[in-house]
Amino acid sequence: MRAIGIVLAGGNNRRMKELSQKRAICAMPVAGSYRSIDFTLSNMSNSHIQKVAVLTQYNAKSLNEHLSSSKWWDFGRKQGGLFVLTPEVTADNSNWYRGTADAIYQNLDFLKKSHEPYVVIASGDGIYKLDFGKVLEYHIAKKADITVVCRDMEAGFEMERFGTLRMDDEHRIVDFEEKPLKAKSNTVSCGIYVIRRRQLIEMIEKCAEEDRYDFVQDILVRYREQKRIIGYKIKDYWRNIASVEDYFSTNMDFLKPDVRKYFFKEYPDIYSKIDDLPPAKYNVGSNVKNSLVSSGCIVNGEVENSVIFKKSYIGNGCVIKNSIILNDVYIGDNAYIENCIVESRGTIKAGSRYVGEDGVKIVIEKNERFVL
Repeated sequence: MRAIGIVLAGGNNRRMKELSQKRAICAMPVAGSYRSIDFTLSNMSNSHIQKVAVLTQYNAKSLNEHLSSSKWWDFGRKQGGLFVLTPEVTADNSNWYRGTADAIYQNLDFLKKSHEPYVVIASGDGIYKLDFGKVLEYHIAKKADITVVCRDMEAGFEMERFGTLRMDDEHRIVDFEEKPLKAKSNTVSCGIYVIRRRQLIEMIEKCAEEDRYDFVQDILVRYREQKRIIGYKIKDYWRNIASVEDYFSTNMDFLKPDVRKYFFKEYPDIYSKIDDLPPAKYNVGSNVKNSLVSSGCIVNGEVENSVIFKKSYIGNGCVIKNSIILNDVYIGDNAYIENCIVESRGTIKAGSRYVGEDGVKIVIEKNERFVL
């Protein structure tokens, strides 16, 4: 693959509420055994991109631990590799990343020391499968300056929370609005871009000279008429966990057989850091319906339409419905949980009742087992 990868994984998102208080968005658990960044890294590995930089910043501890070795995604060991780049204080700069363009600028040496002619830029909070090689072929065939991966979204999707775009008959982007008050199009940007490496360096340096920090506003929107910016439309599954509701519905999607088959049974695979855990144990009296239960779990009660992450314990007489139980949660006997997300390492006392009546409820029990 004639490209290097850059994964933007440093931002914070208030729409994730309490879920982002102790972890980066890109480290959010997904589908029982994965983190959201696993999907982007797996796509790059499957596209034979051997050199990838992950730009981290906000609450990066758990994300950095997850990325401690490149072997899980099989990036190049001798030529290439996985690079985790965080803001650093230097003689010339002591700023945090002030935006996506500034994050790339502060790590411009990574681009300048690379030799591949192209760069694939992607956010780390998207859940999808994509062959970046096909996007690069399309980029070259269209003689594009920048290619933006996009998707037509279904009616009812909140387009106002994303960048929306319109294309002409040649797929050239003629209009791009970032988080418009009222969307004029149902085509949203997936936060995935292909650009020539030298051109990216030039544009990022120009942004820095003019104190501009955002890749979308200060490059895509600003250069829309001066540069040939092309859209590459995908039709397969794509979701962005940009809010609590998005996160909940994305995990619930994995209870659908067709979604599970697409991600876990069809080539190419999705990879993640592996924990050596025993398989889930279902004791006498347990009853599990249409749920994902991960390794290391012990189930004694009833679980229905739920996603149970690793090392969770569900006591006798418990009822878990339409909920997400994150890693290492202890749920005492006779607890009732419905339409909730239970934060990791929580202890739900016996007989507790939590129900999300006006939307998804986030349950955080701070006790002797709760560790920040």
